[in-house]
Amino acid sequence: MRTVGPAAGTFATALAMAAVTAVTAVPAVAAVPTVGTVPGNAAPAAVRSDDRSLWFFVRGRFAPPGAFVRPDAVTYNRELVPAGARITVSEFAAGRSTLVGMKVAGLRPGHTYGAHVHTKPCGAQPADSGPHYQDRKDPHQPSTDPAYANAANEVWLDFTTDGAGTGAALSRQHWRFRPGEARSVVIHEHRTATGPGEAGTAGDRFACFTVPFEQRREADGR
Repeated sequence: MRTVGPAAGTFATALAMAAVTAVTAVPAVAAVPTVGTVPGNAAPAAVRSDDRSLWFFVRGRFAPPGAFVRPDAVTYNRELVPAGARITVSEFAAGRSTLVGMKVAGLRPGHTYGAHVHTKPCGAQPADSGPHYQDRKDPHQPSTDPAYANAANEVWLDFTTDGAGTGAALSRQHWRFRPGEARSVVIHEHRTATGPGEAGTAGDRFACFTVPFEQRREADGR
């Protein structure tokens, strides 16, 4: 998780509030994400242009990939990410800056998880979500070079749960997602490594949540 300082001002404060509070009203039906907008923001959810901001949040409950209805929030390890655990992911983007916030509830208490934005939606297998989204793409994949696999070039959302199994993270970037190329948030086994040859790795993929980052731009042809 990257620390957002005072320079972010209300930009950071508003998204942090949305990420922390939106999860409290997660509906009982699993795998049906809810899209919302910031109160007072005139732009509809998921609208983006060079002079307009984007704000949305999606929320859901984790379920196994073999559930009768394929969930958007998938758990591959029900011991560390139990079925029924909740997640909310928010994005607020304006100009050339992006804030991504996440809150989870119902996970194992006192555990440190890695978490990142990935390039593909969740699937039945953990690897289906593809690699990490990178602003500058590493020509060598899988990417473990700290020049590319770092918290400034990717979105890292590592967190440690409290005694109730709740955790949150916030990441600020000085770039915008390319439309259609950021599709999910993946929760990993442990904190993200930073050293050469292991940078960006965080162990097994425990869970995945499909998120429509910047999808409206793609539909608008912008």
